[in-house]
Amino acid sequence: MGRSEAVGLVLARPARLLGVEPFFMEFIAGIEETLAERSLSVLLHVVATHEEEIATHRRWAERDLVEAVIVVNLTVGDRRPDVLAGLGLPAIMVGAWDGGPDVPAVVTDSTGPVREALARLLELGHRRIARVTGPSDLVHTRARTAALTDGCRAAGIEPVIVEGDYSAESGAELTEKLLRRAERPTAIIYDNDVMAVAGLGAAKAAGVRVPEQLSLLAWDDSTMCRLASPALSTMSVDVHQFGVSVAESVLELIDGRPVTPRWSPAPRFVPRGTTAPVTG
Repeated sequence: MGRSEAVGLVLARPARLLGVEPFFMEFIAGIEETLAERSLSVLLHVVATHEEEIATHRRWAERDLVEAVIVVNLTVGDRRPDVLAGLGLPAIMVGAWDGGPDVPAVVTDSTGPVREALARLLELGHRRIARVTGPSDLVHTRARTAALTDGCRAAGIEPVIVEGDYSAESGAELTEKLLRRAERPTAIIYDNDVMAVAGLGAAKAAGVRVPEQLSLLAWDDSTMCRLASPALSTMSVDVHQFGVSVAESVLELIDGRPVTPRWSPAPRFVPRGTTAPVTG
């Protein structure tokens, strides 16, 4: 094997979110499980900004601390791919990647699942649809927003879109604001499970019955979605398999083999207790 026996993953996000957001823990578990078969491990570092992430990559490259890095949460105008190429540090791009086929990537379809989610809500009769997004500079956030806007326009409706930060606080606060609108939504889509669970709590506190008066749909299924009362309907993703696919690409990259083009598992609609037909 190589010098370090480690693969680097830097997460530029508030550390407090990692304690409550199941997505990355399940994602990393899938990576670790696959890398362990080759006696490799994940070197995880949490920072506040992408500039700090780039500084970490530079340090890792100078000290030969990792064999390759995994790059997540790609942003509009992201500097990281070019910096990593300049450092000669092998990298796998993960998520909504549109930078061309010459860069190894595990790509996520950010538009198809949004169209499916919207279709399910339209079938239930919803015409006032809102979405609580993640940060707007993320490529996948913008792609989902565009897909929802286009789909709603085709259906003759206008969605309400508000920006959150994946935290429970933003999920609760933005849900409260949406429910205070003169024409409040009959359905809200959330960009992650944490915001959705918080939104469910906010609806209950406001005296809005779910799903009789309000349907809620979470992105990324998790135990917290299944244990909520009522259990949250979701666009469910096999996050563990997503991590496995990323690790398989990493191993091909480290071995100097052609990296097989891979896609993340497609989200699928899982109806539970928070989606229902519009009444009244």
